[in-house]
Amino acid sequence: MISLSEAQLVAWIAPLLWPFLRVLALFSVAPVFSMRAIPMRVKIGLAFFVALCAQAVLADQPRIDFTGPAALGAVAQQLTVGLAVGFAARLVFAAVELAGEVVGLQMGLNFASFFDPTSNAQTSAVGQFFGHIATLLFIVVNGHLLVLMAVVKSFERFPADGSFLQALATMQIVQLGAAVFSSALWIALPMIALLLFVNLAMGIISRVAPQMNIFAVGFPVTLSVGLLGIAATLPMLEQPLLSLLQRTIDLFG
Repeated sequence: MISLSEAQLVAWIAPLLWPFLRVLALFSVAPVFSMRAIPMRVKIGLAFFVALCAQAVLADQPRIDFTGPAALGAVAQQLTVGLAVGFAARLVFAAVELAGEVVGLQMGLNFASFFDPTSNAQTSAVGQFFGHIATLLFIVVNGHLLVLMAVVKSFERFPADGSFLQALATMQIVQLGAAVFSSALWIALPMIALLLFVNLAMGIISRVAPQMNIFAVGFPVTLSVGLLGIAATLPMLEQPLLSLLQRTIDLFG
């Protein structure tokens, strides 16, 4: 009869359990992975598969007893780090969506808003469009693979030792807050300058020809110029998205 001791079970299960919890926490908030269209069973199976494939590079992780008090801290640490990686990746999309909100405000399309079930909030049509384009770019440049690489690399900086408070103090996610606003401004800056020039031109025309109904003429002109500007500036969206994504991965790599 084969008998297994508790130490043997811990030695076999622990190297697989902690990466599984961290990747599963990542899948609950990370872009693309957290989509409601993906069944929960698929997410759990994929998290287990990623944790299993990561065993080749996670050989020197500390072992924690399941029945000891450090196990609770280890679970909290894995959930904290996984959620932090997913939240940091989500901030990249927030920067692009914020740029779309600013562009939509300048175009006068901010009234064209609808309820987004994924974020449970009202979003404008332009912001939602920018978010979808960012999702497509994220998949095209293999951003999902970079996020998985970041969560695996995070074990080098945040090993599974149960010190989740130290992990919180070490992570500098707050630095991404300023990056979100600055990157959103840089993405929307060409459109802001273009639409500001159009508004100035409309103001001059209204002063030169007061009999012209500037409200009836200005909105179609602003909307047309805005759509043309979006079509011209969308090819330049890849570089700031990659820069933000690389900055996010460097926080955990």
